[in-house]
Amino acid sequence: MQTIQELYTYEILTKDQPDLIKMTAECLAKTFTGVEVAGKWVQEPIIGHALKLPYEDFYQFTKEYIEANVHQGYCAVALDKEQNVVGALVGDTNVLEIIEGDIFEGTFADMNIVMRVLEDIDERFLEDYKKRFGKDMEDGEILHLFLLGVIAEHNRHDIVQSLGDILIKKATEEGLRLVLAEATNPKSMRLLEKYQGLTKYVTVEGDFIVHKYESNENLNSIPSTVADGIYIIVKEL
Repeated sequence: MQTIQELYTYEILTKDQPDLIKMTAECLAKTFTGVEVAGKWVQEPIIGHALKLPYEDFYQFTKEYIEANVHQGYCAVALDKEQNVVGALVGDTNVLEIIEGDIFEGTFADMNIVMRVLEDIDERFLEDYKKRFGKDMEDGEILHLFLLGVIAEHNRHDIVQSLGDILIKKATEEGLRLVLAEATNPKSMRLLEKYQGLTKYVTVEGDFIVHKYESNENLNSIPSTVADGIYIIVKEL
């Protein structure tokens, strides 16, 4: 039986790898908008289920995000023997950005809904961060894990673990304070909990930071059996 090391190799993307960046965006866009993998349907509940955002639009959004942040060194991919991207975990070390107003138009206009939800929980996190550390967040203080997707048919959990290990090791070596992700469903949350030790963030008042889907008119079609909300999850480094 082939081992995980034999099945896949791993690397951190650079800005001089346009073909790999394209394949990485394709991998992520498929897993978010919906794709069948090993006989199972993989789909992110907000992007794919509730809003049904178009693949091409989400692919372009993802590609532009990677191109804008790849120089920071936190875009990791898993490659099969044919050098196809079969898994990706991409992030950045920027201050969480709060944008006023809608920025997406046309067939991708509903992405504004996603951004408003993210801004809701991110803004609450930034407020608590200032209370906890006595200062506003600055660039280079946290690793923000933004997009995770795996389309490999085998050893999917091992890929998630390996990708996370690479990025968290780098963040630790570079002296970052926290790893943060916005977990939109229990499955991704369990993976990051089990393999990387992230847990639901608790504010100084003792509360979770969560945006409940049932209270959002655009997202309340997401069954509670699939996911109940989007949570801030973190790991201290």
